[in-house]
Amino acid sequence: MSQGDASLLRLMTLFSPVFPVGGFAYSHGLEQAVHENFITNAEDLFDWLDALANYGSLHNDAILIAETWRYTNLDQNISPLIEIANAIAASKERSMEIDLQGAAFCKAITEMGVSNKIYKTLPYPIAVGVLGYRLEIKLPSLLTAYLHAFISNLVQAAIRLVPLGQSNGVKTMARMEERVLSLVMQSGKLTLDNLGSCCLLSDIMAMRHETLYSRIFRS
Repeated sequence: MSQGDASLLRLMTLFSPVFPVGGFAYSHGLEQAVHENFITNAEDLFDWLDALANYGSLHNDAILIAETWRYTNLDQNISPLIEIANAIAASKERSMEIDLQGAAFCKAITEMGVSNKIYKTLPYPIAVGVLGYRLEIKLPSLLTAYLHAFISNLVQAAIRLVPLGQSNGVKTMARMEERVLSLVMQSGKLTLDNLGSCCLLSDIMAMRHETLYSRIFRS
């Protein structure tokens, strides 16, 4: 088995359903968006995800992962990145989402033989950047897998909530491929200066979800 094959196997494990980060429990505000009829079909879902990837939280996650990977490669202090990741979480539930998944990621990674005595908990994108580097996973591959897993999780949530149906879910994943690859290609040029979000409706839905009476998801 080549080094590339070994890295691919690790990568597939990190973002597989068996890796216990609990991503299935979070909708990233999408549940509220469906509740308020902002997402009623596959086209609405694509537009929602496309916005997150182009100028929303998913775009920011990609930057944070890339910068953390590079900081770790250069043995630089990642504390400023941790502070930024926490600061740009737009709501209480968004903060919970990155904190709890990050803590679960840091804990589970030790089962793959990665020494993790320093970081018991990190915001999720920071944890992915640090520990992905330690597993010798190349940055483009790491970003591609993370973005795919993030989008797949929200598509699966929409299939249950709208409901959409599996066929529309697959079509949405296929349409998002171009966006994912574009964001990965940009990652080499994007820095902390490019952080920012214009997805105000997504942020508002995440806030309103905190008081949603009947819910399936934690965010």
